[in-house]
Amino acid sequence: MRRRIFILGLGTAMVARPLGANAQPAAISRVGYVWVGRRGTNVSGAGLRKGLSDLGYEIGRNITLEERYADDDGARVPTLISELLAQKVDLLVTPGSFATLAARRATSTVPIVFVSGDPVKAGIVASLNRPGGNATGMSILASDYSAKWLELMKDALPKLTRVAVLRNLDSPSTSAEIERMKTAAQALGVDLSLFRANAEEIEQSLASIANGAFDGLALTTDPSLESLTTRVISFAAEHRLPAIYPFSFAVEQGGLMSYATDLFEMWRHVASYVDRILKGEKPADLPVEQVERIELKINLKTARALGLVMPASLLARADEVIE
Repeated sequence: MRRRIFILGLGTAMVARPLGANAQPAAISRVGYVWVGRRGTNVSGAGLRKGLSDLGYEIGRNITLEERYADDDGARVPTLISELLAQKVDLLVTPGSFATLAARRATSTVPIVFVSGDPVKAGIVASLNRPGGNATGMSILASDYSAKWLELMKDALPKLTRVAVLRNLDSPSTSAEIERMKTAAQALGVDLSLFRANAEEIEQSLASIANGAFDGLALTTDPSLESLTTRVISFAAEHRLPAIYPFSFAVEQGGLMSYATDLFEMWRHVASYVDRILKGEKPADLPVEQVERIELKINLKTARALGLVMPASLLARADEVIE
C-alpha cells in the first residue's frame, strides 16, 4: 500500500503569480545559492528550482541562479558567500543556520532567504513575526519534535535500549534537538551515544557504531547530514541497523522510517519569498513561517529486510507506507 497526505500545513500557501509587465523585475535578477554538500545531493535546490518555475521564472532567461557547493567542507561556506557577494547577487539563499549566520556576518544589506531550525535562538532574526534586518524565510523547529524520533523507534522496537545518534557539532540547532532526545531517552529507558557527523569524521563514526552493539540509529537535522544520508542508509542496511531519519526522502531511498517535513515541498514554498523580495518587498517585513505538518513514513520492504514486524498501530499512524 502507498498512502499520501499533503505534506505541509504552511501558514501561507504558495500561489503561483505570473511575472506580468508590472511585476517583472527591471533586470534579470541574480540569486546566490550556497549548499554545504556536493552538487546533485540536495533536495532543497531541486525544490527551490521547482518553486521558481511555478512562479514563472526560467533560469537563464529571466533569472540567474548562481550556485556554490562546499563539497561537504563547512569551512568553505563563508568564502563561497563572499564569492557570491562579489558577483553582485541581488539575494542570497541559505539552507541551514550555519550558512545563514555566515551570510548575516558577510552582509547586512543583501537580502537573505533561509531555512533554519530555530532562527530566533540562533540569532538570525529578532522574532518570527518581525524578523528585522535583511533575512527571512522558514523555520523547521525540529527540536520541537525530535523527541518523537526515539518514541517511534521504541514503538517499532520495544526492546530498544541503545541508540547511536549522528550529529553535526557546527549546527546551532543540533544542541536543542539533542537535549530533547536526552529527555525522551531517560523517560523511555534508552541510552544515547553521540557521534560526530561531518565529511571528515563520518566513516570513523560509522565504524564505531558498527562495533558498538547498538539497537538503533538516529540522525539530527542539518543540511550537511542531508548530503550524507545516502551513505548512512547504505551503512544501516549493511549492518542491519534500524534507523530513523529527519529527512522524508530517506524512506524512498531505502531508509526504515522518517519523521520529518517534506524538504522538497518546503523549499518549493521558499521560492515565494525569493519572488516577493525580488519584486520589492523587504525581508524585515516578511514574517518567518513555521513548518506545521510533520509526517511519519515507513518503508515496509526495509523492515522485512531487517527482520522487523512493524506494529499495526504504528502503521496506522503513518502518513505514508511504502512496500
